[in-house]
Amino acid sequence: MFENISETTDWNLNEKMLWGYFFTHREPKALEPIRDELTAEGYRFVDLYQSDDEDQDGPPLWWLHVEREEIHTPQSLDQRNDTLYLLAARHGVDSYDGMDIGPIQNQGEQDGGGQPATRPETK
Repeated sequence: MFENISETTDWNLNEKMLWGYFFTHREPKALEPIRDELTAEGYRFVDLYQSDDEDQDGPPLWWLHVEREEIHTPQSLDQRNDTLYLLAARHGVDSYDGMDIGPIQNQGEQDGGGQPATRPETK
C-alpha cells in the first residue's frame, strides 16, 4: 500500500495524512463505546451511519467512522490495526473493518483525486 501510494500520488507519507478507521456492527449502540474511547484518545468522530447495501443478508450494518491526522510507517500502521482489532473484539462488535488514507484538506480545498479506501483483510 505504501509503495502504491508513493508511485501513484504526490503525497508525502513522511508528513501527517488523514487516516480514517472503520468499525461495523448490526446495532449502532454497540459502536458508541468505541466512538467514546477513541475520541477520548484524540480521534475525531466522523459519522455513525447505516449501510445501504441491499444485497447483504440480515439487518443492515452500522458503520462507525473515526479519523486522526498522523504519520504512519508500514510497521506503525500494522500496530495500529492490531490495536483496533483488539478494541473491536473487547467491545464485542462485528468487526474493525480497516482504514483509508487521504491528504489533509484545508478549509475550502478540493480533493485532487486520492487513494481509494484501502482496507486490510479481516484477520
